[in-house]
Amino acid sequence: MPESLQTTPLTELHRRLGARLVPFAGYDMPVQFAEGIIREHLHTRQEAGLFDVSHMGQIMVSGEQAVAELEALMPANLRDLGIGQSTYALLTNAEGGVYDDLIITRYSDTAFFLVVNGACKAQDFRLIQTGCATASVDMLADRALLALQGPMARQIMAGLAPEAASLAFMSGREVSVEGTPCYVTCSGYTGEDGFELSVPAACAEAIACELLDHPAVKPIGLGARDSLRLEAGLCLYGHELSEAITPIEAGLRWAIAPARRLGGDLASGFPGAATILEQLANGAPRIRVGLKVSGKRPVREGQAIHTASGDKLGSVTSGGFGPSVDGPIAMGLIDTSCAMRGDTVHIDVRGKYVEAEIVNLPFVSQRYFRG
Repeated sequence: MPESLQTTPLTELHRRLGARLVPFAGYDMPVQFAEGIIREHLHTRQEAGLFDVSHMGQIMVSGEQAVAELEALMPANLRDLGIGQSTYALLTNAEGGVYDDLIITRYSDTAFFLVVNGACKAQDFRLIQTGCATASVDMLADRALLALQGPMARQIMAGLAPEAASLAFMSGREVSVEGTPCYVTCSGYTGEDGFELSVPAACAEAIACELLDHPAVKPIGLGARDSLRLEAGLCLYGHELSEAITPIEAGLRWAIAPARRLGGDLASGFPGAATILEQLANGAPRIRVGLKVSGKRPVREGQAIHTASGDKLGSVTSGGFGPSVDGPIAMGLIDTSCAMRGDTVHIDVRGKYVEAEIVNLPFVSQRYFRG
C-alpha cells in the first residue's frame, strides 16, 4: 500500500471480514467482500447493508453569520431550514459549474453540519473557510461515518437507538448507540431508507460490529454502493457533476431553492447565478438522461452516444450492470433537443454500436421514509 494512502477507523475490520481493498479518494477502501458485488447489492435492496463512508469529509460551520456566508457559496435556502432538517446543496463556481455536492443539516440555531465528498473535501474546506469570513469552519477529523441502508435499516436502528426510528428522510438528531453519542441523519446514497451515523473514530469499530451482529446486516463495499446509486438515478461527482457541468444540465433543477430563483426572496447571490438561472428559465443545451442498454454488455463512462445516422449527441457519464433490473444501465449527458423518452440511441463500444433506450430516472423506485 502506498505510504500516502490513508486508512479509516474500520480498515482493520474490513481486512478481518475478507474485503478486497482498493485505492479510492486517497484511502484504502473496500470495493467488495467475499460474496461479491451482485449479492451485496441485492442484500441491501432486500435487507440492510453497512457501508464505511469515513473517507467523506465532515465539516461543522458555526457562527452568527453562518447562514448568510454559506448561502453566498451555494443556491440553497438555509435560513428557512429548521434545526435537525437537512438539504442537498451544491457548491457552485463562477461559470455555473459545480465544485461539489453535499448534504447540510442545521445542527443548531447557529451551526451547520456538512458532509462532503471524500475526493473534494480538502478543496471544499478551503473554499468554505475562505467564504466564511466570520463563521468558524472545522473539519471533524476525529469522526467516522457509517451508512446503514435498506428496508430493514429502520427496524435495526430502532433496536439500537429508539429515538432514531422516527427520523424522516433528510432530518437528523443526536442519539446514543451503546452509550456513545452519535449524530444520525436519515439519508444515504442507495435510494433505500437508511441512516448515516457520524460517530467518534475511537468507537467506530465497536458500533460497526454491533450493527453487523444483526442477522439482516452485511458489510457492503464501494462496488455495490456505485451500482445501487446508479439504479437510484443519483449523480456521482466527477461523472454527472463537475466544474464544467451545471446543475440544470445534471437534471438537478430541484436543488436550486425556490427562494434563490428569479423573483424569490433570496434571488441570486451565489456563484454562477447568471448562468444557472438563465438555464433554469430557458433550458440547458444538454441534459442528463437514463439509458436502458440492449443486451447484456455494459457501457462505460466516456463512450460516445450517437443517433442512428451517426451524429454525436453526447457521452455516457456512468454505466454498469444493474442487479435489481438484471441488465446494463447507464446515464449520459446528451443534446437536449434529442433527449426524448423512448427514443433509441447508439453507444460506441470499442467501435461497435450498442443500442440503448432513453428512459426516465430512476431505474429503481426510491424508497425513502418521509414520515
